[in-house]
Amino acid sequence: MNKKILLLGSGELGKELTISLKRLGQTVIAVDNYPGAPAMQVADGFEVIDMLDGYALDAVVKKHQPHLIVPEVEAIRTERFYVYEQQGIQVVPSAKAANFTMNRKLIRDLASKELGLRTADYAYATEYDQFCEAVSKIGFPCVVKPLMSSSGKGQSVLRSEEDKKFVWDYAINNSRGDIQEVIIESFVSFHTEITLLTVTQNNGKTLFCPAIGHRQERGDYQESWQPCAISNAHYEEACEMAEKVTAALTGSGIWGVEFFLTDEGVYFSELSPRPHDTGMVTLAGTQNLSEFELHARAILGFPIPEIKLEKSGVSAVILADKNADLYSFSGIEEALTTSNTDIRLFGKPSTRKYRRMGVVLVNDVLEADMDLLRKKAIEVAGKVRVV
Repeated sequence: MNKKILLLGSGELGKELTISLKRLGQTVIAVDNYPGAPAMQVADGFEVIDMLDGYALDAVVKKHQPHLIVPEVEAIRTERFYVYEQQGIQVVPSAKAANFTMNRKLIRDLASKELGLRTADYAYATEYDQFCEAVSKIGFPCVVKPLMSSSGKGQSVLRSEEDKKFVWDYAINNSRGDIQEVIIESFVSFHTEITLLTVTQNNGKTLFCPAIGHRQERGDYQESWQPCAISNAHYEEACEMAEKVTAALTGSGIWGVEFFLTDEGVYFSELSPRPHDTGMVTLAGTQNLSEFELHARAILGFPIPEIKLEKSGVSAVILADKNADLYSFSGIEEALTTSNTDIRLFGKPSTRKYRRMGVVLVNDVLEADMDLLRKKAIEVAGKVRVV
């Protein structure tokens, strides 16, 4: 069963997914807005287009006639997906899911207003005066995000009146796509932030991975670990919420559902209808199947007998510290002298400050001290430098 898959977005997550799909005998065409993207390096073919250009997107779909379209980024003319579904092309997880989750307004209103999930208080703004009014209503501190963005771009915590204009400009100027609107959220006092990888299947029950803890800076993840300490009650509550929202969005595949754990219970935060960056920890062998292998099986309709936790693991990112068109890595040999350690270098064609260029993966037995394992991963990641 060889299917042609059009991958829209070809970053590091798309690269690992492509590898998993190729191992299952599939044909992958990688698409992005710049040449040499990570997934293009391992795919059967590639296209370089502006995915916000509906005509260019239509032309690529017509040229390749894919069986499946798999979005991997937010900045896509997602309303075209409904047309592709009508043409008989499988959109992963579904056209509805892609449209709702690429826009924080749609997914937040679905979760809060339609499904009744516990979320932070929130408001929207398209103009600065409206933003100021919303901030006054929500109060300080509050979290401000563009409705469409990725990897934390444009996201910040607003703590004072003096910073309002800067935070507004930062969010608007870092919006992706043509939506110039922000969401203002009350600050949730949480003790842990988790990702619950959720697998929906066309011909099987919804499955849940063990919870993944993660730490963010500048709105982007810096480290993730699995398993994350969580009570059975909180885990069950998160699973119930994840199943509700994924069922409402429909389709098969893996979803990265983010939650805040608080003393009052579990708060729904965000959702991605694809492999999640914090889920790269599964490449450390924490599960019997990585998130990319799970996604590949689910979208192809292959069976997933079980998801089994096998080890403790941590991922820690390798970041660039400046903009450059030419770069190399140092410290790889030293890093790999550490036991139970692996490295994934993404192969991005250029660097910019804080750009994620690779990830260090460490693992140990299930009973391992997670604090020590996290410390180990960060120390190893610090040995690998982008030069």
